[in-house]
Amino acid sequence: MERIKGGVTAAKGFQAAGVEANVKYKNRKDMAMIVSGVPCRAAGVFTSNVVKAAPVVWDRELIDNSPYIQAVVVNSGIANACTGRQGYAYCQETAQAAASALHIPENTVLVASTGVIGMQLPMDKITAGVEKLAVSLSDTPEAGTLAAEAIMTTDTISKQVAVQFEAGGKTVTVGGMSKGSGMIHPNMCTMLGFVTTDIAISKELLQEALREDVVDTFNMISVDGDTSTNDTLVVLANGCAENPEITEKNEDYENFVKALHEVNETLAKMMAGDGEGATALFETRVIHAATKEDARTLAKSVICSSLTKAAIFGHDANWGRILCALGYSGAKFDPEAVELYFESEAGRILIYKDGQAADYSEEEATKILSCPAVTVVADMKMGEAQATAWGCDLTYDYVKINADYRS
Repeated sequence: MERIKGGVTAAKGFQAAGVEANVKYKNRKDMAMIVSGVPCRAAGVFTSNVVKAAPVVWDRELIDNSPYIQAVVVNSGIANACTGRQGYAYCQETAQAAASALHIPENTVLVASTGVIGMQLPMDKITAGVEKLAVSLSDTPEAGTLAAEAIMTTDTISKQVAVQFEAGGKTVTVGGMSKGSGMIHPNMCTMLGFVTTDIAISKELLQEALREDVVDTFNMISVDGDTSTNDTLVVLANGCAENPEITEKNEDYENFVKALHEVNETLAKMMAGDGEGATALFETRVIHAATKEDARTLAKSVICSSLTKAAIFGHDANWGRILCALGYSGAKFDPEAVELYFESEAGRILIYKDGQAADYSEEEATKILSCPAVTVVADMKMGEAQATAWGCDLTYDYVKINADYRS
């Protein structure tokens, strides 16, 4: 597997665009489109929040029932959540506009929205934006970047990645883009993710691969503990690589799963590190846990701890907060057996062992914690299971950003 330049346009047969439509803000790109020249097999996972945005309902119905998918239209600024029947009707109206502009069936157009909850979409601007997108489509890396930038809200950087591997003697590409900076606690933020691939694969295996992979990628990140109404992750596979179609779990399938994992994990970590107001990516790696589920639970508990996140921001080796978060996670373990370490590009240090603080230098710990990516390693001494979770530090700017988000 090889990392290559690009995102959603890296795979054969896909085009993208991003434009300014003035949906809510002026002088910034706020609508994106992804289109395949041929029909795609589609898979998706969505928010577990009982309150689901209209686009989530629309997309789930299409992925479950449409014979194929060919396009996605995304807007930022307004989430189209808690908007009643009118909001759902606007999803259909958006799909109709795209279908007309692209000359494809209405039921092959997915829609996605991100932004403020409770506002209705300005459909005159949405439909005009769809027309601008349709004539701006391109398969260049630059077009993919424009699309990735157009779905941002409080994100500070666009997020995209692409990889290639061999399947059936053909070169296969998997590329993706995502957005998410706040209200990030997926459980499948506002998280939107779109992955394109030119692999030929059955719909059933595509859905299974996606559903299984989110457990250890997007579902292992958290910025603020809030699961959005709009969380959506979609994979489109158009078969343009011309590999023999994957219909069973053979070597080609396993290689695809690895490539999908690389894309999903990379995007997930980029989202965690770009949390609202964040200054550091905060990773927790749990090793030697009793079970895989325990490892996931323990790792997620630490990166979700507000007190631990604040300590990371302050470069404070307050290991008691970490141990506390492990303790209330619900997983069973022996606190006397646990070992805790801090790691970063500045080094590694043991901070807790045998039920008490290790003999470590606070100065060295602060140096390690002052890097832009910090890892806590929790060795549970219980078994062979392990898991990793990603979050970010909790800063003053997080409160500032969310105190006036609707302004």
